[in-house]
Amino acid sequence: MSSDLGFSPAARFLVVAGASVILVAGMRAASSLITPFLLAVFIAVIATPPLRDLRRRGVPNWAAMFLVVLVIAGIGSVFAIMIAGSLDGFKASLPGYQERIKMLIGDLAGWLDGIGIHTSREALQAYVDPARVLGMAGELVSGLSGVLANAFLILLTVVFILLEASGLPAKLRAALKSPEVSTERLQDVLDSINRYMAIKSLTSLGTGAALWVWLSIFRVDFAILWALLASLLNFVPTIGSMLAAIPAVLLALVQIDVQTAVLVAIGYLIVNTLIGSILEPRIMGQGLGLSTLVVFVSLVFWGWVLGPVGMFLSVPLTMCLKIALDANPQTRPIAIMLGPEVREPQENRSPPPAG
Repeated sequence: MSSDLGFSPAARFLVVAGASVILVAGMRAASSLITPFLLAVFIAVIATPPLRDLRRRGVPNWAAMFLVVLVIAGIGSVFAIMIAGSLDGFKASLPGYQERIKMLIGDLAGWLDGIGIHTSREALQAYVDPARVLGMAGELVSGLSGVLANAFLILLTVVFILLEASGLPAKLRAALKSPEVSTERLQDVLDSINRYMAIKSLTSLGTGAALWVWLSIFRVDFAILWALLASLLNFVPTIGSMLAAIPAVLLALVQIDVQTAVLVAIGYLIVNTLIGSILEPRIMGQGLGLSTLVVFVSLVFWGWVLGPVGMFLSVPLTMCLKIALDANPQTRPIAIMLGPEVREPQENRSPPPAG
């Protein structure tokens, strides 16, 4: 019996598009359930190599699992304590910063009047509102810390995934028609994600540590909070480093003066250039295998579907999608479109016109 039901290509496209819309809407509606699970999956992917290495060294399975889970819980607890303490202090100080911002806007309006540009303070308050940016930064960190409320569920899911990981190859060999190809492709996906997340985690920690030292030198309030924000936003490609600099620079302007704000901005520029544009590409080699436009669109899309955590997982999720599309000959053209620029062979290029 033929599987073709007589649909035209246009009809098949509409069916697939409609199913995709329903799937995305369902994911967005169930984001509170999907987000902790996806986070647990990626934590388990990162934790699998250390767990495997401990087993190779002769550590019993239960002891290796206990050590890995203990390290994960310890790191999560440290981040939760640091974020919660700094965020409470920042929210308590926000009204004072807002009053200082109103004074600076009044000074700006007076300076504009002095050079012949007449405008009202209310108009400047509407168009130039740094307080809103500072509040949005606090809300972003609050959204991320809200994930920690599901810490026990995430940790428990990680444990079960790690327990199932050892038996997954055998299940695939028993269930699939071509297990060698499928397990090899799955291993490629896991290796790519693990390498990306490991390198990104190290560079993010380095970025946060360097910026914490820089902000502490100038005595910017809540330096540890902005350093943590920079570490987290370093996972957001293309624009994450720029977004991380905005609240710290504005706070330096509100709290201290213009010169300090400029120096803070220069520090962010130097750190992000050295780590994000020089060190990280050299370590990653050929890069992510995604075009810059796809990286940016995936950031917006996954952030809209899954919230702040979706922004940090946007690149790994898109990499998984690209590899899955590449596995099927019918969807391989889409995977090629998601990838980086393809250079045409020299012999396929048309010669330039004579004369």
